[in-house]
Amino acid sequence: MKQYDVIILGGGPSGIITGVTGIKQNPGKSFLMLKEESKGLVPCGIPYIFGVLGDVSKNIMGPKPFIDAGGEVLVDPATKVDVKNKVVTTLSGATYGFDKLVFATGSIPAIPTFLPGYDLDGVEYIKKSYTAIDKLKAKTDAAKSVVVIGGGFIGVEVAEQLAANDSKDVSLIEMEKYCLYRAFSEDLAARADSQIRKTKVKLFTNTRVAEIVGEAGHVTGVKLADGRTLPADIVISAIGYKPNTKLAADAGLRINENGAIAIDRYLRTKTPDVFAVGDCSSTEGFITGDSDNIMLASTATAEARILGYNLFSIRLLRDFAGTLSVFSTEVHNHVFASAGAIEQAASAANIEFLVGKFEDVDRHPGTLPGTSSLLVKLIVSPKNGAVIGGEICGGKSAGELINVIALAIQKNVTVYELVCFQVGTHPLLTSAPTKYVLIKAAENAIAQI
Repeated sequence: MKQYDVIILGGGPSGIITGVTGIKQNPGKSFLMLKEESKGLVPCGIPYIFGVLGDVSKNIMGPKPFIDAGGEVLVDPATKVDVKNKVVTTLSGATYGFDKLVFATGSIPAIPTFLPGYDLDGVEYIKKSYTAIDKLKAKTDAAKSVVVIGGGFIGVEVAEQLAANDSKDVSLIEMEKYCLYRAFSEDLAARADSQIRKTKVKLFTNTRVAEIVGEAGHVTGVKLADGRTLPADIVISAIGYKPNTKLAADAGLRINENGAIAIDRYLRTKTPDVFAVGDCSSTEGFITGDSDNIMLASTATAEARILGYNLFSIRLLRDFAGTLSVFSTEVHNHVFASAGAIEQAASAANIEFLVGKFEDVDRHPGTLPGTSSLLVKLIVSPKNGAVIGGEICGGKSAGELINVIALAIQKNVTVYELVCFQVGTHPLLTSAPTKYVLIKAAENAIAQI
């Protein structure tokens, strides 16, 4: 049985970055990655395979950085873990010993077993698998009518990409009042719905699915709670993901109430020398303190860098109290982004807040070509002016500006400090220095304190 200093289970973003960082910080240590497929995918790029990318091969992500750093990769997934004797058994029957073990097993689609017909042929899922997505792409290419269930990021993005093909009839069903309602407050979620409706997607919000219907074992449509039936050659269920933790549970690791592997702030499980990182591991809200599962590659890689430094000893202090939710997407050429505690999350956690906002153009003068409106909302503690959340809607600059807000939240920046924020501006790149949207939103918040 071959022995390794570190074995990583999973070859997604968290596994790759844990390995790369760990090797750099621990030269001379041996690292093995066990993964299910030779080819991987950029998780956030998967929806665009069905539209603008056009082919699964244009969204490949592999472990090359890990291999280049000196790690070893085997396409032979783990099937059993003996944490007491520190042995991993793989699908081929091989066994490997370890000193440190990292679960980076990711997440898997939630299956709507509560819906009659969920198991019909033609009910599909957005799996984070090269092989599965390649097969699904072929099926969607052949389909004339597609119904997508679930108006979160994946559902919205997949529906929009499919609907860009004029030969397809695409419907999107969301049971909440708005799509993307977990990530955005009501006014921005309403704006997102408005943009979805400007595409060829037929949007059904505040609508429940009663049943997935079919004939001869194959899906033919989706029956709504109001009695209407939407025809479908394919139904894509995009109701969310759950942590992939069966292997960890079978090994005796503690799984929390959200189905994730329980860890401490340094990604350590209660079992010595066993860690978990990324979608399969637990997270705690930065502002609310609530247990949650934030399944984002950006979050996973931030955790992975911390873990890579600290595999053998604590070298890099984790100097933040929890995990920030930083989201962004583009719907019909409009960017929507959020960070931290949005209004409904703050309300649910009984946190006092006020909202500072400002909207203007993202170029100056606004007559320049390519100019977009840019709305910034800051969720602020009225007691000390600390920024606890933010939302942005507008042009592509929103995708980076939300990261500035995320840093402000992490560093406990107040709106009083933001009004003194020294920024660089340029007519072709930013809003005007006289009305820089982030600073003006801070001013609006101060006016309410």
